[in-house]
Amino acid sequence: MEKDVDGCQDGAKIEPSTKLGTEGTETQLDDFVGPHPDYNEEEEEQKYFRRKRLGVIKNVVAASLAGTLTYSVYLGLLQMQLILHYDETYREVKYSNIRLEDIDRKVLMGINVTPVAALLYTPILIRFFGTKWAMFLAIGIYALFVSSNYWERYYTLVPSAVAIGMVIVPLWASMGTYIMRMAQKYYEYINYKEEQEKEKQRAPRDACNAYIIIFQTVFYSCFHLSFVCAQMPMVFFLNNYLYQLNHTLFAVKHCGTLSHGTLPGFNKTVLQSLPRSVNLIIVESALMGAAFLAMLVVLVLCGAAYRPMEEIDMRSIGWGNIFQLPFKHMRDYRLRHLFPLFIYSGFEVLFVCTGFSLVGSVTGWEVMERGQVMLSLCSLQNYGVCALGLERLAYLLMAYGFSASVCSSLALCMLRLRRHIPLLAGALIHSVLLVTLFCWAPEPRCLAQAPLLYSIAALWGTGSALNKTGISILLGMLYKKKERQDFIFTIYHWWQALAIFTVYLWSGLPMKAKLSIMLLTLVVAVGTYLWMERKVAWNMEVRLPRIPRPRHKTRGYRYLEDNSDETGSDGDGDKEDDDRHPTEATREDELPKEDGELLG
Repeated sequence: MEKDVDGCQDGAKIEPSTKLGTEGTETQLDDFVGPHPDYNEEEEEQKYFRRKRLGVIKNVVAASLAGTLTYSVYLGLLQMQLILHYDETYREVKYSNIRLEDIDRKVLMGINVTPVAALLYTPILIRFFGTKWAMFLAIGIYALFVSSNYWERYYTLVPSAVAIGMVIVPLWASMGTYIMRMAQKYYEYINYKEEQEKEKQRAPRDACNAYIIIFQTVFYSCFHLSFVCAQMPMVFFLNNYLYQLNHTLFAVKHCGTLSHGTLPGFNKTVLQSLPRSVNLIIVESALMGAAFLAMLVVLVLCGAAYRPMEEIDMRSIGWGNIFQLPFKHMRDYRLRHLFPLFIYSGFEVLFVCTGFSLVGSVTGWEVMERGQVMLSLCSLQNYGVCALGLERLAYLLMAYGFSASVCSSLALCMLRLRRHIPLLAGALIHSVLLVTLFCWAPEPRCLAQAPLLYSIAALWGTGSALNKTGISILLGMLYKKKERQDFIFTIYHWWQALAIFTVYLWSGLPMKAKLSIMLLTLVVAVGTYLWMERKVAWNMEVRLPRIPRPRHKTRGYRYLEDNSDETGSDGDGDKEDDDRHPTEATREDELPKEDGELLG
């Protein structure tokens, strides 16, 4: 009995010790998996969103750098190659049996004509690949074009030129959309507490306008430096082989407004000695390396513009709807009133290219790149090169590029002033310059006119910067809804492409006719833009198509699209979407009453 009692007492002693051991284990487990005693949730949240904001800034800088590198390589290579191809001796010695002039004409046609059809496929391309990958693909096509110049033949140059023409509008539409999305994401990361606390309340209509202005300004300030960097092959390489102006301009009798076409009398021989093939390969390899660097910048440094599910939703509205929506957006009176401004934006860049640059072929190439380089470069040939010689072409374009880059920052005044002021200031500068160029004809081979010509190039760059930056900011302010941005920027750059194609066709007109068309277009553009602003101030109804709801099935963790090629009416999808999200209209791009008053 004593033994049993002792045994029971021992058991009673063991039970408390076991409980104490279990409690100790649970305490240790809580200490291991529980929150750290020094953990501050608010501080960690702030660090997280700070990293997100830094990532957005990195994306904007990377996209700007990639665009600058791409166009530096493209414009620099084209300028160098077209000057070489223009020289009669160079063609006869190196390419006498392949009819290089005929190839150049077809290349120009491919670049200038192909973008006319871009409205049909650009939104589909961007939605299919995504914004970032559309940029990467387009820059890859530019790198392909650079590589085709290693072996200059019909079957390398012409197909690559057609490919370049196909991706010009997609590249610019995707870049514009990308910068817009970064501005909106930065606003979300700055105001994450307000988004959490006031998620269902009405957001201010101009909530992220400040970031749109800043990011677009940064992008265009970087991009305009491409006109400076593009002159490096000419400054450090090609200028060593060029004749002086007394030889190249010997037979030129008239400049500027008295000229007709592409500078009559310009010497067919501009090279005093032919560059060695090895030196050309070295220059082209350096340009090829820069093109690959631009691709790597987009691939490695640029983050996605949308979350994966957002991209799937945007793609799942149906390919038929994606095809139709750019055309339907043109019913919006705001876009219709901006069409003349888009067209002038294409004219004026091409004018710079054709007038200040070497020959009509240089015009066509550089014109397709941006609407505004076109008209300025027209003056470069008929004014700048005619007076100062081909060897100073690079410095005129560098003056244009530096001025445009610096003056893009003037768009920051939209943070304090009304948004129409930069656009009207740019239009005023260009109108004064157009009247000046119309009334003035420089003397051929007269270096004393250099300060005036450099001033004109710099002022034209100022107007171009205000024009391009102002239009992109304006579109960002008017259309903030992410589902519409790629359509809007596609329409903008497509109209620029149409204007550039028109300038390509008018290359044989007298200079006075070109200047008159430009001035008339500018006056119409300013008038329609001011009328559009007046209508917006009156809160006139906006006729925008509804974005259909995504049509997909959820199976497991994947979205499977169902009948994604079907097209429905404008209101089918959005009607249900408005029922589910009654506050969606407050986060859209447009006026306060817009989504409630959309017309079909």
